[in-house]
Amino acid sequence: MFSSVAHLARANPFNAPHLQLVHDGLAGPSSSPAGPPGVPRRPRKLAAAAATEEYSCEYGSMKFYALCGFGGVLSCGLTHTAVVPLDLVKCRMQVDPQKYKGIFNGFSVTLKEDGVRGLAKGWAPTFIGYSMQGLCKFGFYEVFKVLYSNMLGEENAYLWRTSLYLAASASAEFFADIALAPMEAAKVRIQTQPGYANTLRDAAPKMFKEEGLKAFYKGVAPLWMRQIPYTMMKFACFERTVEALYKFVVPKPRSECTKAEQLVVTFVAGYIAGVFCAIVSHPADSVVSVLNKEKGSSASQVLQRLGFKGVWKGLFARIIMIGTLTALQWFIYDSVKVYFRLPRPPPPEMPESLKKKLGLTQ
Repeated sequence: MFSSVAHLARANPFNAPHLQLVHDGLAGPSSSPAGPPGVPRRPRKLAAAAATEEYSCEYGSMKFYALCGFGGVLSCGLTHTAVVPLDLVKCRMQVDPQKYKGIFNGFSVTLKEDGVRGLAKGWAPTFIGYSMQGLCKFGFYEVFKVLYSNMLGEENAYLWRTSLYLAASASAEFFADIALAPMEAAKVRIQTQPGYANTLRDAAPKMFKEEGLKAFYKGVAPLWMRQIPYTMMKFACFERTVEALYKFVVPKPRSECTKAEQLVVTFVAGYIAGVFCAIVSHPADSVVSVLNKEKGSSASQVLQRLGFKGVWKGLFARIIMIGTLTALQWFIYDSVKVYFRLPRPPPPEMPESLKKKLGLTQ
């Protein structure tokens, strides 16, 4: 057991290519190719599907990207809406820590003041906003992953795959936050300003009348600060965790696992990624919550006023929410791929051309 833990620790997502080759046992000519001897291994690109005939579309086709975007709509829209009560309490803890002193106290005070229906405040902008964000986040991630992989070439795409995941996810989230910002602003107003508005129909016209379009997009920069690091961690950590689980934990290759077993691995990897995501993005999340509540403040003013301790308020609630939410998002997204028979590439394998350069094959 301890040797497995040691292997996992060494195989962290941010290894340099040379170190990764050493950990894979592929850094010298004395190494032997992975897999049973005598069985030829088929070369495959980082994002290439193993056998196109069993799939409903070709990897990288417009249909593939469209269905990935649809999976993102379901995975983000449904999960974020499901955790609206927890998100509401977390936001109130961030903007009024004196009144909402903890997660359990926050729920108690909210139920006492607003009743059970009050816990659902902001569900409409949450569902619309995060559905749009999921469409761009997952759909564009697949687009940028293929684009950057082609730019790097097969060998570099394998060697620098963690950097590839980071760059593709950051690019996708840049556009996803532009789609999310208006609904996120409305949601925070509804959840954190008692008496301001109870529904999206009330909040949106009121915000536009008071501040114009600026009201909907003044939080986009803090959103980038929060969501881009979050998404980079979400995708890179997930991809490398899946790779590590199949390599060190799962007792058989992914090709021999049932679809249900593969989805279990997806869920576990998603939860691990979600915990790290919550920690990385929480300070900026606190700034976004306060900024959307206050009309005249800037992000730097809010950050200065909150201080180091203040930006970490509500972290425990966010870890629970984001960990569960991220795991469910990946589970739903992968389930959509399974249902529509989309290509789901196995964990990346060293290209044959690189093996030949390293003297691993004849």
